[in-house]
Amino acid sequence: MTIERTVPALDADERTMLEGWLDYHRSTLARKCAGLTDEQLRTASVPPSELSLMGLVRHMAEVERSWFRRVLADEDAGPLHYSEADRDGEFHLTGADTWQESYATWQAEIDAARRNAAGFALDDRSRGRSRFTDEPYTLRWIYNHMIEEYARHNGHADLIRERLDGATGE
Repeated sequence: MTIERTVPALDADERTMLEGWLDYHRSTLARKCAGLTDEQLRTASVPPSELSLMGLVRHMAEVERSWFRRVLADEDAGPLHYSEADRDGEFHLTGADTWQESYATWQAEIDAARRNAAGFALDDRSRGRSRFTDEPYTLRWIYNHMIEEYARHNGHADLIRERLDGATGE
């Protein structure tokens, strides 16, 4: 599978720029996972850490779901991989967890995120509220947070991929 990744335009308006950078980072994570077996994708980075590439993808599916469905649109969208009993369930992989399922779930959450965001302007307030302040967020804030979240985890993905097969680069 070839993962297309487009660098955002240098002269775009703010929304196009934010969406472009978010898509760029989404594609970067997919590229870090490309060409690996399910076993490699489930391999933890450095014991005792359970961080793996498949776990990162499952985590980002949860993050997309949380910010764009629960917070932005105030949808009643329960967790995908975690529970009250296992708050880090997305990182607790078994041999039954597959890349095909993890990737499809992540892409479905990205599609839902795009649909929900399309109904909001950058300064529109979220329908859901902060669990810390009980205030709504703007879509602009959510986009910036998501870019930060992906950028941080793409750094993790860089190190995990290099450890797995020596591949480096963007």
